[in-house]
Amino acid sequence: MATDWLGSIVSINCGDSLGVYQGRVSAVDQVSQTISLTRPFHNGVKCLVPEVTFRAGDITELKILEIPGPGDNQHFGDVHQAELGPSGVGCQVGISQNGTGKLVKKPTSSSSAPQNIPKRTDVKSQDVAVSPQQQLCSKSYVDRHMESLSQSKSFRRRHNSWSSSSRHPNQATPKKSGLKNGQMKNKDDECFGDDIEEIPDTDFDFEGNLALFDKAAVFEEIDTYERRSGTRSRGIPNERPTRYRHDENILESEPIVYRRITVPHNVSKEFCTDSGLVVPSVSYELHKKLLSVAEKHGLTLERRLEMTGVCASQMALTLLGGPNRLNPKNVHQRPTVALLCGPHVKGAQGISCGRHLANHDVQVILFLPNFVKMLESITNELSLFSKTQGQQVSSLKDLPTSPVDLVINCLDCPENVFLRDQPWYKAAVAWANQNRAPVLSIDPPVHEVEQGIDAKWSLALGLPLPLGEHAGRIYLCDIGIPQQVFQEVGINYHSPFGCKFVIPLHSA
Repeated sequence: MATDWLGSIVSINCGDSLGVYQGRVSAVDQVSQTISLTRPFHNGVKCLVPEVTFRAGDITELKILEIPGPGDNQHFGDVHQAELGPSGVGCQVGISQNGTGKLVKKPTSSSSAPQNIPKRTDVKSQDVAVSPQQQLCSKSYVDRHMESLSQSKSFRRRHNSWSSSSRHPNQATPKKSGLKNGQMKNKDDECFGDDIEEIPDTDFDFEGNLALFDKAAVFEEIDTYERRSGTRSRGIPNERPTRYRHDENILESEPIVYRRITVPHNVSKEFCTDSGLVVPSVSYELHKKLLSVAEKHGLTLERRLEMTGVCASQMALTLLGGPNRLNPKNVHQRPTVALLCGPHVKGAQGISCGRHLANHDVQVILFLPNFVKMLESITNELSLFSKTQGQQVSSLKDLPTSPVDLVINCLDCPENVFLRDQPWYKAAVAWANQNRAPVLSIDPPVHEVEQGIDAKWSLALGLPLPLGEHAGRIYLCDIGIPQQVFQEVGINYHSPFGCKFVIPLHSA
């Protein structure tokens, strides 16, 4: 009777307080109305105790998940505990308040607690409805519902001998799965068919296993193999490969010579470019000789003035803000430049620069004192400047009292030192210092005494003079002197300008 169900795998729902227990039936006591499960699982987690016992009053629902075959109930204690999972379609028993069992046949699913996935080869989901109050798990009660249970394919496949007597006469025998399905089943069994008891409880010891690896011996073996096979012939792997910047060439080239300009006399001061090329300074006499030889070869004064004006205006436009300020959408903020020029070639260079600035929509105010006789170069430059929108003044009273954006200084000339004692010169220096605008000097001379106007930038022509700190930051412009002209005056010259016409110089 009740002992016939020993070894069956059941699921017992004890309500929300106690939860769901699953296990194999080890004992059924009809007198005390109790049932015991061995190797139990509580809410899908294996219990620490080997056996638990339940009273009929605590059980709200009981489901039989697997019925042992003939003879299996005698040796259920030696059989390994199968993995328990959610039940399929079957019958459930509900315990009413008066203790009588109520049979409810409906599809069931585990909703009270998570459970483990059943093993494909061992567990077949089937539910048998029983009442704990009517001789718990009696065989006669189950026989009455065996016909309904025989409709399950898994039940007939697992217990063919049991279902053969109770199968419906019109029920057809299920077809066997084909080779393809059999192969898939075998693969599933290989992947998911391991018993949960075989899974080790202890964590893998990564540190201990790593200690067993002799890294020194392995690297020595690799080292020996590479030496014998010649894979190290091109270098040692331990050496880090050379890394290049985005602006460096990875192809091997000749070593860079940073000193490519030499002068025939002792250099008092040297400069260097952003690329590291050394640019020596030249004396005023050598610079004057260089311009004279260039003029004999066709680089006339007019060409030199034009080239100087273009380079100086490009530098001034950059200092004024470049495209951020000089654009059609910003016409209300036109920059103002004050040009202070003397009656000499240096002044003619400044007038040429002012003409180009005025052509670029810069408000230019040119100061040039009145003289009875002017140089031809100054007269020609003034004639061109008068065709622009620039303003020419000869009195310092006409200069703006408010600060301007830039002051260009072209007052000094080494051949006309006496001009420094003129009243207009001193008044122009005082105005520039009072205006507090940044000053750009074009081709400034070298003086033993300090100039009255300290420049923030200075622009040298061709090769720089040994300018002092009063000249500010030095820039060098290319005025188009050919290389053979440099060689004729004894200068070994290689252009340091690269792709630009104006480059900054730094003290070496």
